[in-house]
Amino acid sequence: MKGLAGMPGERMLGQGRLVRPLLSTSRQELELYARSKRLHWIEDPSNENLEFSRNYLRQRIIPALLARWPQTQVSLARTASHMAEAQELLGELARIDLQTVKASSRFEWLRLPSLNFAALLGLSPVRQRNLLRYWLADFTLLPETGHWDGWDSLRDAASDAMPRWRLASGELVRANDFLWFLPKNWFDSLELRAQPWVHSQQALDLPGNGRIWLQQGRPGKVLEIRYRQGGEVISIPGRGRRDLKRLLNEAGIPSFVRYRLPLLYADNVLVAVANLPHCSMNGYSIGWVPPGLR
Repeated sequence: MKGLAGMPGERMLGQGRLVRPLLSTSRQELELYARSKRLHWIEDPSNENLEFSRNYLRQRIIPALLARWPQTQVSLARTASHMAEAQELLGELARIDLQTVKASSRFEWLRLPSLNFAALLGLSPVRQRNLLRYWLADFTLLPETGHWDGWDSLRDAASDAMPRWRLASGELVRANDFLWFLPKNWFDSLELRAQPWVHSQQALDLPGNGRIWLQQGRPGKVLEIRYRQGGEVISIPGRGRRDLKRLLNEAGIPSFVRYRLPLLYADNVLVAVANLPHCSMNGYSIGWVPPGLR
């Protein structure tokens, strides 16, 4: 429908609006006006190349249609106007649905777009697709109509299947009752080797994994950032030694985040997990801003 509506007369562009006030004016009218005012212009030589579909339509198809049906252009313009109105109504419906489906998660620090999956399921399938088209348009090119089976598969998969739907600029994933959009840079390879943190009074940039900073900690320790390898344990005040995997389960950390979580080691002892103050010992805690949308 958006394609049938044709080029919009105006739309948002950056901090302003792009306006095309002469869309409804024919080339013949413009040319007559330009000649009457003795204006000069440059003809784009590619306009004569019939390999381009737009030129083929203009020079071969449209003249044949006009010869048989003189009102063709008026009818097409009217149809495009109707499609534009219908598209505007679909956009309004999507914005209404988005207010219902867009909810805050416990992990706002992820800076990743997300929707409440259960609320999304409360919409009819056609409204689901309409909302997703509207929501995803800011993050990625939308798939062709025939490729929306990927959404059906993700939606209907078992909750423990960790389903994904790959799109042009990222992936949609389900986790913790939310639908998340992960941009392509989220899947960039990470340097999972230990990274010394010599100047812990300053924030530390992690290659491909955002930035961390020390919220609380003791000077004089040899600090290092590592990532999960499996089998990590941490001593929690009042709870003793706890398996990190279980603590992450208790916190409900989405599975797609866990391998990226920076772990702080002091003198080779795990003392803090990024953004999880309850997973810390000896007064250490670190903040983390992961990579978001580019």
